[in-house]
Amino acid sequence: MAAPLQPPPDPQFVLRGVQSAVNALHFCRESQAQGSSLLFSGSQSGLVHIWNLQTRRAVTILDGHGGQSVTWLQSLPQGSQLLSQGRDLQLCLWDLAEGRNAIVDSVHLESVGFCKSSILADGQPCWMLAVPGKDTDEVQILEMPSKTSVCTLKPEADAKPGMPMCLRLWQANCSSRPLLLAGYEDGSVALWDISERKVCSQVSCHEEPVMGLDFDSQKARGVSGSAGKALAVWSLDGQPSLQVCSTHELTNPGIAEVTIRPDHKLLATAGWDHRIRVFHWKTMKPLAVLGFHSASVHCVAFAANGLLAAGSKDQRISVWSLYRPRDSATPFLGESEVGGRHFTAA
Repeated sequence: MAAPLQPPPDPQFVLRGVQSAVNALHFCRESQAQGSSLLFSGSQSGLVHIWNLQTRRAVTILDGHGGQSVTWLQSLPQGSQLLSQGRDLQLCLWDLAEGRNAIVDSVHLESVGFCKSSILADGQPCWMLAVPGKDTDEVQILEMPSKTSVCTLKPEADAKPGMPMCLRLWQANCSSRPLLLAGYEDGSVALWDISERKVCSQVSCHEEPVMGLDFDSQKARGVSGSAGKALAVWSLDGQPSLQVCSTHELTNPGIAEVTIRPDHKLLATAGWDHRIRVFHWKTMKPLAVLGFHSASVHCVAFAANGLLAAGSKDQRISVWSLYRPRDSATPFLGESEVGGRHFTAA
């Protein structure tokens, strides 16, 4: 007889004090942390909190979006710089070096939707930025920091995918052409060739709008979640062409965000049903359902050391230490060890 499943663990700790819904999370790059483990959070009230995870307190609060919700956060590899996107139609570039907290540049956005931007940066002075465009179905590509327009990606006249809901810039290597993955309102995911300004491939993944996607460039494999119950896993072949590999039905509808851990071992989802779900990324085997929050979970983020953070409408940020990466003090738990000793099934 199999041993009974033990309940999932509690968070390692909880960050409080945001005083509004937490909509975006991003772990600071190790090179920028200056000896401290930092987490950025963006709130519905327009504030960005910078949390020291050793003291578990906010060390700085950035106020640059006029009280309008912060929807996306991303640090740049070059120097101590942070991007924040808000519903005030501003994308702000912050200089955080040596204790500074100044906005040094900004991009005016022309879309009032909830589509998060994406960057392609490898530490060079110039980098690429994808933002929702002026028309509802457009994506604008900019070269930064000059803000030079590279192109506008607009679907063909007979294609009606609706609004872009999430974006992911990537390229296979430094010599290859940049590509864009976009999840749309009609439930499809499209692969754009930015140089050619055309869709290389488009696949229908969901019956509801795509709320979040992530892509594993090493495996040429991605995942998307929607307002429905299904997670879709899709792959990219050498053509390049997108193909749906599998779908995974969840108990309740509504996935706000999906994220793959940097070591490509785990996948986490943020659920409207207040739950965080963890999957083995290679097999999509459910590993855990984490049920701490009392309202919708809006965002999830992984740190390089394996920590998982989740932000919720309940104004709290839970931080979890689950399956550790192989290079940490605690080895990654293989498939033979999941599901029984530590976690309930998803």
